[in-house]
Amino acid sequence: MGIELDFWAVLAQWPLLVKGMAWTLGLTAVSAVLGVALGVACAWARTEGPAALGWLAAAYVELIRNTPFIVQLFFVFFGLPAAGVKLTPELASVIAMVINLGAYAAEIVRAGVEATPRGQFEAAASLALSRAQTFVHVVLPPALRKVWPALTSQIIIVMLGSAVCGQIATEELSYAANLIQSRNFRAFEAFIVATALYLLLSMGVRALLNWLGPRFIFGGGRRG
Repeated sequence: MGIELDFWAVLAQWPLLVKGMAWTLGLTAVSAVLGVALGVACAWARTEGPAALGWLAAAYVELIRNTPFIVQLFFVFFGLPAAGVKLTPELASVIAMVINLGAYAAEIVRAGVEATPRGQFEAAASLALSRAQTFVHVVLPPALRKVWPALTSQIIIVMLGSAVCGQIATEELSYAANLIQSRNFRAFEAFIVATALYLLLSMGVRALLNWLGPRFIFGGGRRG
């Protein structure tokens, strides 16, 4: 029995697809900025901060890295209201994505920090820099340079993981694809189109991050 494909039935709903892509990119952008910042803070706590703070950061990292993202998302959206904290689907999605990315980014950045030669710490100390100044101005930029490809890959993974946010009615790309197939019963075509769009988004975001990193994140400009 042959299968008659009708991609136009899906592409005709392009406003929903565009809106879904916009939400996916928006969620990724916000979670990338806040998640990497959280990861840097946790990396500092585990390498340079007080012992108690380092222990708390380590516990957070282990908790998040060893539990599924969808469980974290459901805890934020369905669990927090039991404590009186009510969130919109979009805000819950951002919080869950930031928390998830922060844990993975913490370990990635920590690896870069621990790979920094001790001579740089000694040089900073000889210039009377504080520990915080040493971390921000001396240690962090080369550490980010070392681990930027890994951070980029993790941001892409979190972006793709945002597909489960449709389970709480966040109107991202997978939500749009599911809504379209529920209207025209073209599930095969709808999710092929969604797959292609996720691939394009991943390639585009990776290219953007590879361009932004050397210029604005850790400095240094283009190397030739």
